Amino acid sequence: MRKNLFVRSIAAVSGIVMLASLAACGDNISSAGNNSGSTSTEKITGSFSGAGATSQQAAEEAWISAYMAANSGANVTYNPTGSGAGVTTFLSGATAWAGSDKALSDDEVTQSSDKACANGTTAFDVPVYISPIAIIFNLKGVSDAGKHINLDADTAAKIFDGKIVKWNDPAIANQNKDLTLPDTQITVVHRSDKSGTTQNFVSYFKDQAPDSWIHELSENWPDIPGQQSAKGTSGVVTAVKQADGTIGYADFSQVGDLGTAAIKVGENYNEISADAGSKVIEDSEIDTSVKGDNRVVVKINHATEAKGAYPIVLVSYDIACPAYKDASTAKFVKSWFTYVTSDEGQKTASSAAGSAPLPSNIVEKVTKSIEAIKTK
Repeated sequence: MRKNLFVRSIAAVSGIVMLASLAACGDNISSAGNNSGSTSTEKITGSFSGAGATSQQAAEEAWISAYMAANSGANVTYNPTGSGAGVTTFLSGATAWAGSDKALSDDEVTQSSDKACANGTTAFDVPVYISPIAIIFNLKGVSDAGKHINLDADTAAKIFDGKIVKWNDPAIANQNKDLTLPDTQITVVHRSDKSGTTQNFVSYFKDQAPDSWIHELSENWPDIPGQQSAKGTSGVVTAVKQADGTIGYADFSQVGDLGTAAIKVGENYNEISADAGSKVIEDSEIDTSVKGDNRVVVKINHATEAKGAYPIVLVSYDIACPAYKDASTAKFVKSWFTYVTSDEGQKTASSAAGSAPLPSNIVEKVTKSIEAIKTK
């Protein structure tokens, strides 16, 4: 059913994306130079790897399958180690690109010139995958009956901070008067690893319920007594499935048949969907204050009141260099990024993971960044 949640054409911008050049001329290890070169029909050969965000896993698998079918001489792999681990591996120069649910920090941009990028250039990040983050739960008589729960930002923050500990707490019950909620202990399950999904999730609390979520914004979950942890998105989902009364958070693509929360926006409770998540990004702006060139970083508008918008959303980035020491890696990355951000690539991700295609207000900027990659 999730595959049908978002049916919307972005054909108007797909031409822009698909016309992005797959190669450029000039010295690949130079930070400047004139671009020209191979056409979009040039086939890529060689072995290339990426690592990072677990949220992208389903999309990456679909992208890799389609890409290698079109480029039979290429062997592409992606290791879903988590955003933090993926960025660390990329910065060491061990992978061609990284996937991350958070934008690079200033320190990471600076560090990228050491081993990852050539000739003093620095890495850039562009959005490739947009997906809502679901509040998932397992509660007998509710989730197993196909029902969702309504939550506002303040109540959700207090649940995940351990301040609300019973499912029939008045703060929850008053928002769900059509449900009979049991006197069951709430068990929070969070990520044990450094996670961009975690940072995206708690940034909603920081923006919309700052008095109820006083912890620092971080990829690491704060130390809150009585909670459980699990590695990766799949680990959190598995842990929530295994016990009654559990609640956690996960990329929408991996929710399965668990219960989800509808989140209060204005006077309405909006259910999760790819379309609802995309509406938030359409109502958000590009962060022009970030350090470094060619970066396209989205400032998520958690306070949106757009009709039908679901405000807990992640923008997952792919991270690359504008110049590599090896020209074949540069050609691959340029070709790969062009594909995954194209109309075809975004439709592939939507079909495989239920993600939302990149909005038109972002695509043009992403294309310009990809065009900056030098391939000779």
